[in-house]
Amino acid sequence: MTDYVTFTSAGHLFGLPIKHVEDVFPLANVTRVPLAGREIAGVLNLRGRIVTVIDLANRLQLDAPRDASAQMVIGIERGADSFGILVDRLGDVLSLADRDREPAPINLDRTLDAAASGVFADRMLDFGKSRSSATP
Repeated sequence: MTDYVTFTSAGHLFGLPIKHVEDVFPLANVTRVPLAGREIAGVLNLRGRIVTVIDLANRLQLDAPRDASAQMVIGIERGADSFGILVDRLGDVLSLADRDREPAPINLDRTLDAAASGVFADRMLDFGKSRSSATP
């Protein structure tokens, strides 16, 4: 069993293994970074650390309408790197059996496939591919 923090971005449901989640907080006080690509929402100060916030919908090139009124940031720390993923809404924490995870469909968009390690019941992408095999 793996616990997943679920969230939506541009109408898509994702799950991130909870072991990767360091913090969850509302989007506030983000400073735009001049000349940064559209996948960088900006940077913020989180308890004395400068954290880059990645706009997940833009990074994954998702064009569906977004819910900007409820945006949240999922803080992730991997080694010395700290960053946040900007999402539209947080969902529940789900405990899902690893045996129920299926490989990502072969027709999945390449950008999504680079981040997904599988799907659950054709409804949620497991967004937990290791950093060594996918660029955030």
